[in-house]
Amino acid sequence: MKNFKDLNISDKLVEGLQREGITNPTKIQNETITLAIENMDIIAQAVTGSGKTLSYILPSFEKIDANSKDLHTIVLAPTHELVVQINNVVKNLAKNSNHPVRSTTIIGDVNIKKQIENLKSKPHIIVGTPGRMLELIKSKKIKAHQVKTIVIDEADKLLSDNNIQTVKDVIKTTLRDRQILVFSASIDKIAVDRASELMKNPKLINLADEKVNSDIEHMCVISSQRDKINSLRSLIHAAKPKKTIVFINKNELIQEVVSRLNYHQLSTVGIFGNATKTDRKKALDSFKSGKSNVLVASDLVARGLDLNDITHVINLDVPENLNEYIHRVGRTGRANKKGTAISIVTENEIPFLMKIEKLNGIVFAPKEIYNGKLMDLK
Repeated sequence: MKNFKDLNISDKLVEGLQREGITNPTKIQNETITLAIENMDIIAQAVTGSGKTLSYILPSFEKIDANSKDLHTIVLAPTHELVVQINNVVKNLAKNSNHPVRSTTIIGDVNIKKQIENLKSKPHIIVGTPGRMLELIKSKKIKAHQVKTIVIDEADKLLSDNNIQTVKDVIKTTLRDRQILVFSASIDKIAVDRASELMKNPKLINLADEKVNSDIEHMCVISSQRDKINSLRSLIHAAKPKKTIVFINKNELIQEVVSRLNYHQLSTVGIFGNATKTDRKKALDSFKSGKSNVLVASDLVARGLDLNDITHVINLDVPENLNEYIHRVGRTGRANKKGTAISIVTENEIPFLMKIEKLNGIVFAPKEIYNGKLMDLK
């Protein structure tokens, strides 16, 4: 296996990584870092938790002149939480490696005056959501012509119909010789085609064959649609998870689920797409501290949440596409720990589970809740 020095990472950065307890590159880092340092355009797919962020941050650090006041890299991400998480990776690496790379975040629905003030520090890396990034580029607060590298993180979301035009508009403000790096845990042919149109002979790297972590046990519980929330309540009581994320498809139903679980003495918080930054932080702090052990979220708002020690992932709704299952269950079974993923499904949703089984080489163990215990379905 290669080490970071083999990937042309400097001693200073290697030492910084070691201070964070990172000693060996992951598979996706092995495949992409050297190519990125060589300014190649890349489209890379790898499962959640595989180390994609450092795959593009390390090459930027190698190429940034810390004495320069020019912007070098912009990273586009779909959610507030992911933006903050990526920026934390940048700041930790800068601190631990004693490499004075400056960075800041640009997020929509947040005080724009403070963000403009932060830009006066002349950041080398800006991490942000596409809409606010474009707004500040158009107002000439961000000098896009200086950009050498554009990163599109969670590309399946940013290259979707809802976001593709804004992303294209951001890219058009940069010079043609800039590098584009596209990363995602799941990316379909449409997204690959859209990305390729924006890039120069991109290198395709697909590590999706790693699929789901073998340390995760997959289960399913049958329920009627009407009784799903009651089944969820019973399931949580029976499984007694230390920390669980409950995934739901419709953002507008999160509050109902949170309220009903709290009514039954299950300490629960929810993350809503339209929640204020303060409310999001309050909910996440409660979950991280253990004050609440159930977090209800949709797929989009859960992207980028930096959460540890998740013992269970529960799908109240089956994901809207097959690849999203990988994103969800990748929250548990980390750091060589065991994890459990349980899907609450109707009879009509069983064929969808069978497709997930076939795609990912997994088997769902059918379970039932009997006398307050989670047992094999007889």
